[in-house]
Amino acid sequence: MDSWVGVLAPARTPLPVIERLQREIAAVLADPAVKERYGVLGIEPVGNTPEQFAAQIREDLARWEKVVRQAGVKLE
Repeated sequence: MDSWVGVLAPARTPLPVIERLQREIAAVLADPAVKERYGVLGIEPVGNTPEQFAAQIREDLARWEKVVRQAGVKLE
């Protein structure tokens, strides 16, 4: 099972703000010292684009929806 951590912004956040956040976060995650600190924890920083992250979320939702339906999981 994979897990991920991401940064989300409110709907209608201006695109220039989203783009700057992505650039700054990716730059931090690319720093060798940050990579090393995360690596010790077994975490591989990615720093992907908003489009890539959205695709990951959609893929995960589709996969887990299928698992939940096949298992017959119900809310209590």
